[in-house]
Parts: sequence; C-alpha cells; structure tokens
Amino acid sequence: MKKINNYLLPVFGAGFLLMLGLFLLSNKEAATMENKINTLEQKLYTLAQTCSVPVPEKVEFCGEKIALDRFDLRERFDREINTFTYLHSTTLLYLKRANRFFPIIEPLLKENGIPDDFKYLCLIESNLDIRALSPASAAGLWQLMESTAKDYGLVINSEVDERYHIEKATVAACNYFKDAYAKYGNWMDVAVSYNAGMNKISSSLSTQQVNSALDLLLVSESSRYLFRILAIKRLFENPHLYGFVLKKEDLYPQIPVQKITVSQTIDNLAAFAQDHGLNYMLLKEFNPWLRDNKLTLKDGKTCEIVIPEKKDLYFNKNTIKVYNEKWVGAE
Repeated sequence: MKKINNYLLPVFGAGFLLMLGLFLLSNKEAATMENKINTLEQKLYTLAQTCSVPVPEKVEFCGEKIALDRFDLRERFDREINTFTYLHSTTLLYLKRANRFFPIIEPLLKENGIPDDFKYLCLIESNLDIRALSPASAAGLWQLMESTAKDYGLVINSEVDERYHIEKATVAACNYFKDAYAKYGNWMDVAVSYNAGMNKISSSLSTQQVNSALDLLLVSESSRYLFRILAIKRLFENPHLYGFVLKKEDLYPQIPVQKITVSQTIDNLAAFAQDHGLNYMLLKEFNPWLRDNKLTLKDGKTCEIVIPEKKDLYFNKNTIKVYNEKWVGAE
C-alpha cells in the first residue's frame, strides 16, 4: 500500500500542477477578456457621437431676416434644428413626401401671391399627411378647422370635406394668409397667427406691448411654431449637411392623374372606382376629400375626380423626378 502511494504521489503532483496552470491560464484569459470588454465599452461611448448642430447667426423667412444673437431666439432655433436632425425617421419621411406634394403646393402659393416659405408651414402643420386629423379636429394638409374652412369657401358635409382637397385647401390657406398680412404687415406674425389665431396674436401684442410675435409670451406650441418652420427650412435647403443622404428612388414620386368631370350623382364610389380601373382604397387615396361611399350632386353642380393611369401606380425608379436636387446625394 505504501508503494502504491509513493507511485501515485508524482501523478497527483503533476495533476495538481496542471490544474493550477489551467486555473492561472483561465484567470489570465478572463482578465484579458475583461480588458477587452472595458476597451469595447470605451469605444462604444465614442463611436456613436451626438453633436449639437451649429446655430447660424441669422435665418430668413419670406425675405425677412431674423438675427439669432439674442439668447432666447438662439435657443429656440437650437432646440428645433437639433430635434429635426436627430428625429431621423420622421425627417426622412418629410423629405420623401415633399417630393410628391411640394410640386402641387408651390405653384398655388405663387399664383396667390404667398411667399414660397409657407410650404414649410404646411409641412409643420400636417407632416404632409393628406389624411391628417388633429385632436382638435383640424384636417388635411393645412390643418384647417371646420369653421375657418367654411369661412374661406370650402364645402364640408357628410359626403365631402374639401379640407382634404389639396388644391382647394391650399387656396383657402392662401386667402387666410392674405387676410392676416393685411392685419399685421409681416409674414412672421402671419405664420404664428396661423397656429395661435389672429385674435390671440392681436390681443397679446396689445396686452404685452410688443410689436412682433417673436417677442410674445405664448403657449409652448405657438412659441415654437415659427422656429420649427425656420429649422425645417434650413434642413431642407441642405439636408446632406445634417446627415440625410437619399437616392432618387427613395423619394415618393408625384403620380400623374387625369381629371374627370362628374355631373351626376354617384351612388356607389366603389363601383365607380372599378369602372375606372381602380379599387375603392386607391380612389380615396387620390381623392381624400370624398368622405363617403357615394357622392350626391344637385342643382346642376359638377365636381372633378382625379384618376391615375394604371401603369403609373407601380414603382419605377427610372420615372421618378427629383423636385429638388439638393434632396439627393451630397454636394
């Protein structure tokens, strides 16, 4: 028995040394792994950098200069430009939709004597969502309230809501802008009044004894409103500077349509759509102002319904027109 123990002792000793070596090796590997993890964490803190966007000395709205040297004006702009820069998916969607809707809106603004910058007000109002409806029941691209829309000649009933009619709602908004400009004499106050209301702006200017809506103490939404317009305008003018690089095929195309004049009541719009090579959903997509499954026309009234060509409903990157070359690629 003693001889056996003498024989096993070297074996046990060798095993112990082997296990000790493995233990020390594993500790060394563990330490190395821990160092790697610590290094990786340090790298992750620097690889995904978030930088504050530079604030310009001044910005411009409708040809009017706004200096951003006063601390509150600078910080209000700073908040909005950084919000749009880092709200990536939303701002990308703005750029894509603008390629479809700005070509419709811009000519109508020009035709009605409204500065081109008001297209950004439309974007801020609705995100260029043709079906936009606010909690306060403001509707359409221009987010018109029912009473205001009717004041400016839009038809709203159970079958039709022209706040969702892009061209007619744009003209109604233009008429509001002209009325507000006649009251205030500058486009900045006009823009803020579109959010807060003319009565609110007029009474606040008087009560607070200032001459510009920029100097008014207003609720947060109204206070931010013009600066959101200014920020998205600046980003749209050079999106690549803010990290937005799109290809032509990323933009939503403006789909050609033909206008069909209708002079008789349509009892079933789904059947009407089928007769014109569409389904009901697509008919409403191109005519969101139709709010029911029928359209009643009386007293010799007519209306225009737009119908796309079937071939234009399918994606083809070769036919996409880029409305603003600054929206694609980088300079």
